[in-house]
Amino acid sequence: MNSLSRWLPWVIGAAILGWLVFFYAPELAGRVQPRVPFGFVRIENGWLYALGGLLVIVGLILVYSLAITAYNNRRRGSRKSPWPLFGQGVTHLLLWIFLLFAYYPVVQIVAASFDPTNSLYKFSAPRTGNLLFDSRVLPDFSQASLENYAKLFDGVVVYGYQWLLLAAVAVTALLLLGVAAYRRVMGDTQENSRLAALQNRYLAAFAAATFLLVLLISPSQFTSPNTEAKFVLWVRNTLFVSALTGLLAVLLTATAGYAFARFDFPGRYPMLLVFIFVQMFPGFLGLIAIYTLMSNLDLLNTYTGLILAYSGGIISFGTWVYKGFLESISKSLEEAATIDGATKWQVFYLILLPLSTPMFVFIFLLQFVGTYSEFIVANLMLTGSESWTVGMGLRNFTTGQFQTKWGLFAAASVLGSIPILLTFYGFQRYFVSGYTAGSVKE
Repeated sequence: MNSLSRWLPWVIGAAILGWLVFFYAPELAGRVQPRVPFGFVRIENGWLYALGGLLVIVGLILVYSLAITAYNNRRRGSRKSPWPLFGQGVTHLLLWIFLLFAYYPVVQIVAASFDPTNSLYKFSAPRTGNLLFDSRVLPDFSQASLENYAKLFDGVVVYGYQWLLLAAVAVTALLLLGVAAYRRVMGDTQENSRLAALQNRYLAAFAAATFLLVLLISPSQFTSPNTEAKFVLWVRNTLFVSALTGLLAVLLTATAGYAFARFDFPGRYPMLLVFIFVQMFPGFLGLIAIYTLMSNLDLLNTYTGLILAYSGGIISFGTWVYKGFLESISKSLEEAATIDGATKWQVFYLILLPLSTPMFVFIFLLQFVGTYSEFIVANLMLTGSESWTVGMGLRNFTTGQFQTKWGLFAAASVLGSIPILLTFYGFQRYFVSGYTAGSVKE
């Protein structure tokens, strides 16, 4: 019975989806009004059909709840109400609708990446007789092509040692996935602790191989005259800047947060208030000052200046978060180490830093993701397509009202998001624990 309760909603959901796609949509296609700009279509009284379909699904959930509850009551001799199960089913329905609307843009951009015409607005798109395909609610892959992805790698020369590093990255990534899956199976055991140490070593090897691969990519490897063929170079530039910015942010917030959490010095409280007030102002208010400062220091069009500009943005927020985390750690650990003869630096380096790993990963990821998708500061300081970041490269695909290369933009967006997805997947447990640990108040 438990297996029936688990699988029956999925079977019902799949049946409803198939019915909507293959029977309901063609019937509505006859009521479609003439096509309007940007490819949208209008259905006469369409909201009634949408509301009716939703009520049908709710009715099926009610029937399912009544049937399951009646069966359980007859078998167990009880008199439970079906309404809790019905409420749970409606809640799941609303969550699925929310997820559909949340992830639907991802489906559209992935579909657009396979469109060789680089156009999202096909006024003369052929009619298929299916409403969902004609209105492009569901993408039509009948003429899908990998042409856009091929253009992003056109003329790229890969050396032999880079293939070896790429293989090392792939192998360590597979090992990480395998160890993570095995740890879930093992549960909370002594073997799990040994696997955790092994996973950390694989993670360090993966990070080292990736950093070397990124560092050894040079502009001379991109021989195509087309600008979009430098996409891998843009990803390399972005990863390089984001990683160094994240590491510098961790270094600055670690020392500042430790000082504010463990030392009492004149001006401590006013400086903390200044950090709060700084966060009140949006970053673009300081763009002129940043540009003037970097120009006077002769750091324009350099990654050094860009990294310094990015690193200052996380100090105020990261210091407050790490300060709150340190105040949640008992001072008795430090006092015991001091009694044993440890210095302040040894206490910080040998005791607090290992305990702060989740918080440091949280700060690093926060800065890494923010830097990876940033555009304004990079556009202000960098010139030349060989020094662009991913954000600037994507902006190049959207120049001109009727010259936007939507297919290339979508393909570059899909590939450019992979480093962020892999980073979050690899550090998700640290990110969640660091996020919750940083909510401690003074």
